[in-house]
Amino acid sequence: MITRLLVSNRGEIARRIFATCRTLGITTIAVYSDADADAPFVAAADLAVHLPGNTPAETYLDMVQILRAARRSGADAVHPGYGFLAENAEFATRVADHAGLTWVGPPAKVIAAMGDKVAAKALLADAGVPMLPTWTETDQITDYPVLVKASAGGGGRGMRVVRDPDGLTEAVASARREAAAAFGDGTVFIERYVERGRHVEVQIFGDTHGTVVALGARDCSIQRRHQKIVEEAPAVLAPELRARLHEAAVAAGRAVEYVGAGTVEFLLAPDGQFHFLEMNTRLQVEHPVTEAVTGLDLVRLQLLVAEGEPLPLTTTPPADGHAIEVRLCAEDPAQNFRPSTGTLHRFAVPGLSGEFTPTKGLRLDSGVLDGSIVSVHYDSMLAKLIAWAPTRAEAAQALAGALSRAELHGVATNRDLLVRVLRSREFGALEVDTGFLDRHPEVFAPLLPADLLSVAALAAALASAAARRADARVLAGLPSGWRNVPAVAQVSRFSGPDGEIEVRYRLDRTGGLAEWSAVHSAADRSAADPGARRPAVALVEAVRARVALDVDGVRQAFRVHRVGSAVFVDGPAGAVSLVELPRLPLPTAEVAAGSLLAPLPGAVTRVHVEVGQRVTAGDPLLTLEAMKLEHPVLAPTDGVVTELPVPAGGQVRTGAVLAVIEEDLR
Repeated sequence: MITRLLVSNRGEIARRIFATCRTLGITTIAVYSDADADAPFVAAADLAVHLPGNTPAETYLDMVQILRAARRSGADAVHPGYGFLAENAEFATRVADHAGLTWVGPPAKVIAAMGDKVAAKALLADAGVPMLPTWTETDQITDYPVLVKASAGGGGRGMRVVRDPDGLTEAVASARREAAAAFGDGTVFIERYVERGRHVEVQIFGDTHGTVVALGARDCSIQRRHQKIVEEAPAVLAPELRARLHEAAVAAGRAVEYVGAGTVEFLLAPDGQFHFLEMNTRLQVEHPVTEAVTGLDLVRLQLLVAEGEPLPLTTTPPADGHAIEVRLCAEDPAQNFRPSTGTLHRFAVPGLSGEFTPTKGLRLDSGVLDGSIVSVHYDSMLAKLIAWAPTRAEAAQALAGALSRAELHGVATNRDLLVRVLRSREFGALEVDTGFLDRHPEVFAPLLPADLLSVAALAAALASAAARRADARVLAGLPSGWRNVPAVAQVSRFSGPDGEIEVRYRLDRTGGLAEWSAVHSAADRSAADPGARRPAVALVEAVRARVALDVDGVRQAFRVHRVGSAVFVDGPAGAVSLVELPRLPLPTAEVAAGSLLAPLPGAVTRVHVEVGQRVTAGDPLLTLEAMKLEHPVLAPTDGVVTELPVPAGGQVRTGAVLAVIEEDLR
């Protein structure tokens, strides 16, 4: 039996595996990088071993270091989680054959067979699994659009859609770099791209006694950058189509004598035909939705199978109710999903029924807690929130409600986008496919309506004033700004999502709101509407962390959390992050006109231009790598490159000057 399990991974999946181990009495062992020294998954483990370094290549992809940690900690088994080395056949061989430890996953030969996705397609085509046309050489392609894909790994990394021959060479090169950075293998292949296809997949499980069973289908069609962000089970399919998908998935598993947890992914075309995409030889990120509707603990099943036990079931279990999962990520959807880093000052989700293990209701699998540092080195996913309900509509409503009430302070997240997707008419009507986000720009709008941004800023100002009065050493009971005779209004200035907001207000002798106004000087001038309607507002209560206002006759409560100059306001209509500006700002260093600043910390992997080169708006200048993804830096205007202070390979902090362009005024 497994008694001491090392998880060669990090974040929420490490905590998820530890949770099941705890119920089974298995000692848990974490490995951690420099950046993860204080991460919650390290504290959750019984034992932990340090892997010196920060980058994945130095730490979670270093087989020698991980196996050394296993020996040092006395582990008798290794679970790879997902990502990193989870689908690396060499690692599986080293664990099982060289180190003599139990490998919690399929045999190395199966990982190798499915890891070469081109060879896997040929193998499974012979087993009768439907396939898309696939190429390995660019000169073989005659029809577009096509999809460039990484042969190793998954998670959307190393994927590029190419719609014409001109973009193919750069797409292949970029996909290779991204795949090599994420998985240590830059091999890519190309297949026909199906417009408006649904991503459906079947969870399979096999044991060493010859059983391979389908545990149901999932729909993972809502994606950004080819990475799933909303997943659900069971996939809503006609019974006959569901049966054919299950049969194809089981046939794929039997063709390779599959053992352990695996997922067979398909693309469902609008005409009802489905095509094999790939087999993931690991536990999937979205496994909790299958657990929710089957009641099975898939990690427990993985451990049982790894110990040589037979699966406790041989047929597909019936689905009970419906479950939907969202991936909560530290990124800004409005800025092309730009990753966000920093300190997560507060992470609170209301109404939870459980964490990390199968449960009805609302489940949270999180890699972070209050105070966690979101670093640039790893994936942007913070947590997964899963809702189970008797029906799909109820699950979507419950999940959207919990997300909208969550307090997520310190880094930008995709929360508002997820809520808008779940509440959209199209999602409710199952009008979904992998291009959903491209066709629905409206889901990128913030939840907080523009006319209530001023009200949220007023709440922030009133809470800050109440805190100052509460901390005052004398006359703390007087209302803020109290005067015998009404005088000038109090003024608070904030930096908001679209520029500066100046709030002016005056309290009467009883502490009520006598008058108020707000002026926006937006960075995006379209956001500063001088004719915008100002709601009628009355003050009900204002304390340090809570402000209640009567807005147009409806009472609304705002939760206010202040960290230094940052003020986070959560209201019934949405949330906003503000920064209170000093009344007497200190002088700051001037940045040369035309400077392009780093939007986040990372490494400059390539410089595409030279000093003195003329560029046009939209031309690529540099490529910045952060959170295992490439982020192109484009010229904002026509002009001439006058400075390139950071060479290829250089590390930059947020706000560092990457390039200077002298605008062409001709």
